[in-house]
Amino acid sequence: MRLDKFLKVSRIIKRRTVANEACDAGRVLVGGKPVRASYEVKPGDVLEITLGGKPFRAEVLEVAEHVTKEGASSLYRVLDA
Repeated sequence: MRLDKFLKVSRIIKRRTVANEACDAGRVLVGGKPVRASYEVKPGDVLEITLGGKPFRAEVLEVAEHVTKEGASSLYRVLDA
């Protein structure tokens, strides 16, 4: 699954266009390297996102196309916020 879509489905970022813009601006890192919105997310990837000056780190646990609002947080584990 594309990174921008994963960020939206997991509800880390509310809108896919905002996720896409964050990737283009270099605010989303995977494994310490900036990645594009088209990056294919895999379980085990560590995402580092900086939006509004707040760093957010999470590990991808599962990739799913459709998930309910209640189940969105089961797709990742917050490492530190």
